[in-house]
Amino acid sequence: MPELPEVEVTRRSFATRIEGARIVDVRVGKALRWPLGVEPSTLVGRMVQGVRRRGKYLLMDLDRGLLLLHLGMSGSLLFAPDVPEAGAHDHFDLVTDRGVLRLNDPRRFGAVVFADDEASAPAAKLLGGLGVEPLEAHFDPVAFHAALKRRKAPVKQVLLAGDVVVGVGNIYASEALFLAGIRPTTPASRISRPRAARLHASVRAVLAKAVDKGGSTLRDFSSAEGKTGYFQLEAMVYDRAGEPCRVCGTPIRTIRQGQRATYFCPACQKP
Repeated sequence: MPELPEVEVTRRSFATRIEGARIVDVRVGKALRWPLGVEPSTLVGRMVQGVRRRGKYLLMDLDRGLLLLHLGMSGSLLFAPDVPEAGAHDHFDLVTDRGVLRLNDPRRFGAVVFADDEASAPAAKLLGGLGVEPLEAHFDPVAFHAALKRRKAPVKQVLLAGDVVVGVGNIYASEALFLAGIRPTTPASRISRPRAARLHASVRAVLAKAVDKGGSTLRDFSSAEGKTGYFQLEAMVYDRAGEPCRVCGTPIRTIRQGQRATYFCPACQKP
């Protein structure tokens, strides 16, 4: 599933190229997770003013309204001057005078949703419960520790929930907890302020590194330029069950948490 780094890499790969473009056509294929919310033809003639990110959502600001794009479990965007005829898994084409933005999504859990603004019901429903952006300055270590103290769930589950800090998906939660030396099963409320500060720094460091490496390509992720990511090649614990820890040599273990695989080093990461 594309996580925050992959969504940010995607944004950077086409945002400057589509900024200032005029929409000339909108082609909609099979139904996605949520409906577009307007007749596609009403978007024709509008201008793209920019592309932002909020958690795992891309927000495309138009001169009237905005589009919220989500890549779901297996989606990817392509932006190119010309694209071939839509295939079975191509479900949305935004045709502009600078190129075509195409959403390909084999599992159709992705979405493109129109909203008048961020305060309107469609946008508020999707964005209203999201936590702090981890790569921005207002991700504060003191507030982060205070939020953890209010949660009794395992710390990895708290990171994944997205209401304390947004966008720390399964891969990067495992990696950040390893870097911080914290066992993923540790109740969030038991984490001391110094350990929370280490985790705060680790979340930022892991996500920033992942963005720099182009994200993680485990199956079919690629940016809107068709480039794959390389972070997975340097993962310390993720998807390395049974392999020696890169730090101490202890075999990496895996457990299930909330139906997701969790990877950790039992020696380096303390409860």
